[in-house]
Amino acid sequence: MRFRTVLFDLDGTLMDHLPAIHRSYVHTLPQLGFPAPTYDQVKRAIGGGLENAMLNFIPESRLAEALAIYRPFWDATMLTGGEPMPDALELLARLHVGGITTAVFTNKHGRSAREVCAHLGFTRYTRDVFGAKDTPWLKPAPEFTAHALKILGADAASTCMVGDSPWDVQAAHNAGFPCFAVTTGTHTHEELSAAGADGVYASLSAIGVAQFGLG
Repeated sequence: MRFRTVLFDLDGTLMDHLPAIHRSYVHTLPQLGFPAPTYDQVKRAIGGGLENAMLNFIPESRLAEALAIYRPFWDATMLTGGEPMPDALELLARLHVGGITTAVFTNKHGRSAREVCAHLGFTRYTRDVFGAKDTPWLKPAPEFTAHALKILGADAASTCMVGDSPWDVQAAHNAGFPCFAVTTGTHTHEELSAAGADGVYASLSAIGVAQFGLG
């Protein structure tokens, strides 16, 4: 096993949280006088953190107002409408049993990410959860990745990333390690290949076989 540490993105990679995310946008935007977005519009917008995603729908001058509506609703409802991706728990469990350090590395708000990971059972297999607002940085900033590796006591030479977006690919490459991408999230095989992913797969189980030797 050439990897001793695996960083996993959360939304679109380990879990499908889009129903809850879409519901929160539908709750928020009409209160500001903007149309409720479609499911596909929200899916295309997310990945770079809530603030960046929200700016796809509103001007920056309304951002603080939108967040003041969105966040309380999200906090109250986020555990309804999120499910583990197929094979997510099994892959985390098998890597854990094999002595591999795993962690969640996401642009989702850190407190929300930790609550969701505990709710879905990921926490029993992961060393830590790193998210937005835990540091001054978001993916793909190399400082964010360096922070995670330092806390984990990990070496970039034996680390890889598993994600579903160009942000994940760039974050890994900025830190000097590969990113293996799944098409279960917000981007297509072609988009992930164009972003430079070191391998693109249809599922987590396929990555487990191809990259971690888990037949």
